Amino acid sequence: MKKIQLQTPLSVEDIKNLSVGDIVFLSGKLFTARDETHKKMLELKRKGKKIPFNPGEMVLFHCGPVARKEKNKWVVISAGPTTSIRMEDLEGEFLSSFRVKMIIGKGGMGKKTLKALKKTGAVYTHFTGGAGALAAKAVKKVDNVYFLEELGIPEAVWILTVANFGPLIVTMDAKGNSFYTHIEKERRRNLEKINKEISHKDTTTQNKKT
Repeated sequence: MKKIQLQTPLSVEDIKNLSVGDIVFLSGKLFTARDETHKKMLELKRKGKKIPFNPGEMVLFHCGPVARKEKNKWVVISAGPTTSIRMEDLEGEFLSSFRVKMIIGKGGMGKKTLKALKKTGAVYTHFTGGAGALAAKAVKKVDNVYFLEELGIPEAVWILTVANFGPLIVTMDAKGNSFYTHIEKERRRNLEKINKEISHKDTTTQNKKT
């Protein structure tokens, strides 16, 4: 496990050097995108239409921020992560289309995304759920917002400049490793152990009765 400071745009080497368990603090630019935004951006891409910003130079944040206007500028009040599995069926195509190198989200993603991360050379990082106010403190500026009228505040794309954003824990890396796969294996082993113990107790109880 390493603690790493990274600055966008991220390089190929930055990603290669990250492994499951590493802790990242990020500075630079993020863009927010939830499921409806994924669909909108992919639709534009399929139609050959230009995206009004360069996703590949930023980090993708699964987030529907709470924001308000103060003195004619947007201020982010809370920026907690969205449950990432909502984007599972879209993320592979999204990564291939926009060449994003890092995802920030909550709760992890599945086999489709893990495969896409390895194929495109990207990582998934976990940010603590329920810490939206902490995340907002790291947002230094709202650079722009896209699709606001069409999608609304939570689903719009927010371009954010952040400083020392984190801690972000790498839970799926570009080598095909997943913290969630490890947890699932542990869960199955523990469940098998519990079932064996219950079965043994039941057998012992029956033997005593007879």
